[in-house]
Amino acid sequence: MSERTENPAPQKSQARTGWVSTVAVVLLLGLALAALAVVGGRSLPERIGPPVEEIAVEQVRMSPGRIDLTVRNAGPDPVRVAQVFVNDAFVDVRGGEQPIAPRRSTVLTLDYPWQEGQPYLVSMLTSTGLVIEHEIAAAVETPTGGRDLFAVMALLGAYVGIIPVVLGMLLLPVLRRIGKGAMCFLLAVTVGLLLFLAVDAVFEGLELGERSGGAFGGISLLALGAILAFLALTLVDRWLHHRAHAAGERGGTRLALMIAIGIGLHNLGEGLAIGSAYALGQLALGAALVIGFALHNTTEGLAIVSPLLASARPGVLRLLGLGLIAGAPAIAGAVLGAGVDNAELSLFLLGLGVGAIGQVVVQIAPALRGGEEREPGPVAAMDTTAVLGVAVGVAVMYATGLLVVA
Repeated sequence: MSERTENPAPQKSQARTGWVSTVAVVLLLGLALAALAVVGGRSLPERIGPPVEEIAVEQVRMSPGRIDLTVRNAGPDPVRVAQVFVNDAFVDVRGGEQPIAPRRSTVLTLDYPWQEGQPYLVSMLTSTGLVIEHEIAAAVETPTGGRDLFAVMALLGAYVGIIPVVLGMLLLPVLRRIGKGAMCFLLAVTVGLLLFLAVDAVFEGLELGERSGGAFGGISLLALGAILAFLALTLVDRWLHHRAHAAGERGGTRLALMIAIGIGLHNLGEGLAIGSAYALGQLALGAALVIGFALHNTTEGLAIVSPLLASARPGVLRLLGLGLIAGAPAIAGAVLGAGVDNAELSLFLLGLGVGAIGQVVVQIAPALRGGEEREPGPVAAMDTTAVLGVAVGVAVMYATGLLVVA
């Protein structure tokens, strides 16, 4: 007796009809919103009161006898900069002749014989008489781009990113000799390390949000980057899971790759901060910086290899690849930060690191849970060893962070 086969034609027709209906509804909704914006905007009365003027200084570039300010209109109304004063002294300014439209930026060039290391207060007087101030804590010549700057930033990124991470990964042969309980402890230490990185990035983002003009959301960019990174890494994890299942690989390799990606996104934001500090003359280069970051970021290499303890011995090329994924973004961030001092970009990249780390912690957390007899709740479900490991991880990151002298 032959089996009855269903005709796929009606199913395809229903699916096609569903897509057409969805597109039609979306188009209709878009037309309705467009009509509402046109009709509603014309029917509302004009705003009563003085214009709202907000200017945010996004970048300061200093060269001998000259200060270039990149300013953005963060308010809803056009703003024209009429005069500029530096330390209460009137200076010639170029670039502010035309009003700056909302969310647009322009460069104000000030002719001023500044002295290195001295503080300056820039006061911008708008056409309505509003004074907007920006403080330069210590004047320092902005390094120009080129191969020399790229070489310095690449070397600095390698010192604080690639080399420490790879050094931490060299502990893998030693860690393989420990027992199952110690492996759980190390995974918990990894969670503590990652949690500290995430919290540290959030606090740094809150500080950057105060300097941001808010034209593109300010601190909201931190949340946007975190959400997008979390969702993106969730998709990457699903893809890696199916690929590893098809190839018969253990889950440790996949988790190690996810940790490397998460740390890499964090190091991208860290490198950006280092490059910006170097461009502003706020970074003290020297042995203290290299040693501090080496000790601090070596723990990141330990976090990467922890999931590999129960897996087959990975090859040297795979370990090197994981190290590059985690550490190389520090080079890109340092180069980008030295040329672009933008609070909004820094906030978004910090958010990417926070979201990526959050997704990785979610992946590791199930391995830290105890038996089913445990009480419900995220903390109660963890073994005492795991709780202690998380605390140790946080303490280690805090202690090594004190050695980073900026």
